[in-house]
Amino acid sequence: MELWVTENQTPNLSLSIRSTETLFRKRSDYQNILIVSTPQYGKILLLDNTIQTTEKDEFIYHEMIAHVALYSHPTPSHVLVIGGGDGGTVREVLKHQSVSLVELAEIDREVVEASKKYFPYLSSGFSDHRCKIIIADGTEYIKKMEGSYDIVIVDYTDPVGPASNLFSKNFYTAIHTSLNTDGIFVSQTESPFLHIDFIIKTHTTLSTLFPFVHVYIAPIPTYPSGLWSFTIASKKYDPSSPLRTDAIETKYYLPEIHKASFILPRFLKDALRTSKAI
Repeated sequence: MELWVTENQTPNLSLSIRSTETLFRKRSDYQNILIVSTPQYGKILLLDNTIQTTEKDEFIYHEMIAHVALYSHPTPSHVLVIGGGDGGTVREVLKHQSVSLVELAEIDREVVEASKKYFPYLSSGFSDHRCKIIIADGTEYIKKMEGSYDIVIVDYTDPVGPASNLFSKNFYTAIHTSLNTDGIFVSQTESPFLHIDFIIKTHTTLSTLFPFVHVYIAPIPTYPSGLWSFTIASKKYDPSSPLRTDAIETKYYLPEIHKASFILPRFLKDALRTSKAI
């Protein structure tokens, strides 16, 4: 009998991937955690039946959510990652030699522990002396950290359920307060094809707090529609071009891709303009 994992991405759209083995299944205090092995995408992590990361394409997401922000800052030293319990974003942040400390604020300890066991390449940064893991609600933790960070990255699940507070005006205001005077914030903001209203709302809200706010995009095959967006906000530097030229090992990110990712397709650019988000 064939086994398939299916993510219902919208009421009218699903993605199914054949699975050869269930490696881990557990109900934590916050969500259902599932790790399966597949011939197409390798090991896959799902939270509440939503694909979070796969061995095959994880590097695109993690490189683009981390390096665009870090290369937009001249000397990023203190970084906060909210969510991201699989460790991929921390791994990428630590590739930058200027980073002296990256804090991971993850609410679900079970995700961290499962990632250490089943995704050692993703979670390799957890053993770095520059990484500090904080098991806490990121929305509460950040309220205590005024003027602490050069970069804040929100690497969280879809804006529903426990994650809904991570996409509110109050939360963005707390992030703004937690950043240094030249700080940068970035978050994943869903699919331009399926969640354009959410992208517009996020851009509009952040524009009331930051002088530089941009949407950029990257292809991620296993995420809904295959085209993903990120929204970046900066207090001082325009993030649409990298400020530094020091090279790190990547599989997707390049300075040219950094710049090109800010060239939006006309439908998305027009939607942002029509809504007066830009």
